[in-house]
Amino acid sequence: MINKVLVANRGEIACRIIKACKEMQISTVAVYSDVDSGAPHVLMADEAILIGPATPSESYLNFDKIVGAAKQTNSDAIHPGYGFLSENGDFAKYASDSGLVFIGPDPETIKLMGDKAESKKMMAKAGVPTIPGNEGELSGNIDAVARDIGYPLMVKAAAGGGGKGMRVVESPEALESAIESASNEARNSFGNDTLILEKFLDQPRHIEIQILGDKQGNVIHLYERECSIQRRHQKIIEESPSPAINNKIRKMMGETAVKAAKAVNYSNAGTVEFLFQDGKFYFLEMNTRLQVEHGVTEMVCGIDLVKWQIRIAKGESLDMAQKDIKQRGHSIECRIYAEDPSRDFLPTPGIVRKMVLPEGSGIRNDVGIGEGQEVTSAYDPLLAKLVVWDSSRSDAIRRMDSALGQFVILGLITNQPFLRDIMNNESYRKASFTTGFVKEHFSGWEISAPSPEVMAAALLCSKSTPEKTRTRSSRDPYSPWSSKGSWRQNV
Repeated sequence: MINKVLVANRGEIACRIIKACKEMQISTVAVYSDVDSGAPHVLMADEAILIGPATPSESYLNFDKIVGAAKQTNSDAIHPGYGFLSENGDFAKYASDSGLVFIGPDPETIKLMGDKAESKKMMAKAGVPTIPGNEGELSGNIDAVARDIGYPLMVKAAAGGGGKGMRVVESPEALESAIESASNEARNSFGNDTLILEKFLDQPRHIEIQILGDKQGNVIHLYERECSIQRRHQKIIEESPSPAINNKIRKMMGETAVKAAKAVNYSNAGTVEFLFQDGKFYFLEMNTRLQVEHGVTEMVCGIDLVKWQIRIAKGESLDMAQKDIKQRGHSIECRIYAEDPSRDFLPTPGIVRKMVLPEGSGIRNDVGIGEGQEVTSAYDPLLAKLVVWDSSRSDAIRRMDSALGQFVILGLITNQPFLRDIMNNESYRKASFTTGFVKEHFSGWEISAPSPEVMAAALLCSKSTPEKTRTRSSRDPYSPWSSKGSWRQNV
């Protein structure tokens, strides 16, 4: 039985999970670092626990503090969201061994699929097409391995994700330095410098399949998401359905994703990622968690993935078969980041002085920031996700363009104007793009003049916002947080 869930995360995903729990009449506990004391997810939860300073290793990545908070509040389960500890098999085991339900797959599955070398071998054994390359971790005569694969090739960290520990190698002369650089980055990011080599696909699309499996062995897919619009190997725009594939390929990819999931006895929500080029698709990796972009799947399939994560964790069986899952209309998601696209997407910390969210039919705002809140360099600069739905792709693009024009965040630089320029790019509108789209079409991008909506919001902000605005922290003696120490209950 799950009556209370501790959300081991922050930002918009924490808010999303809390919302689902509230609708299921499940109590929630938020954890927060000292800089997040006034964050929306903290205010939304029924209870909140301070777990440490902003440094993730001392708060959101600390096993003992998170499990301790769950025990202190008599929580039944932990939902990790995405990022932080969501794909840490050791944490999943630690939580389970502590008597808590981990809302996600089994620890062994997380560990297996988190190792790119081992997962690739497992998928190849299961008959899932994989990218040509070395089987297992990089070893032996590396030059000979590289020659057999052929150039260009990709040096890739076996652990982790987010584009870290990845290098494209165009020639034998560049191999040694790429291996050294990727190894150092992987060691610093993941504590694991194991590398693999793969053939580099020069014109791929990034397409992923959402899967859902219960503990009784039933697995279904909820079709695909197109995730090719990326910067620095990280997605910024996703949509469903993919405009790149036909129904035959769609069926094959879905069936392959289900095969991959069954090969590792997968339960809960997960995603199988593929690279698609020249009519063929290849296994890239499996994300053993909820994806940032899960909202577009929910919009076209009408299924709440977070609620199903919780139901599966409770032991419930799927009450739907593959034939029951349909794609309806078209959905697009834009990730709103505090970053400067004109400066190679450099993060832009600051204080949110004014925020205006778009409203209307077919518009969904997943937001994890509020006015007056500081955006720090301690965490990923994702502020919000803007998701739209319409009956066709062209209509969805127009709706997203309009919604982006109404989406205003003042006080720091965001990528909102950049995203709007993509919506109005001819190649994007014609669905003629690959993962190299941003580099190909937007190198040297500069912001244009602000829209009338932004100018109006700026004028309003200048009249209504105090010169100095800050979020009260737990150290503020006048904050209501200080009256009860590090714990409080929302009423």
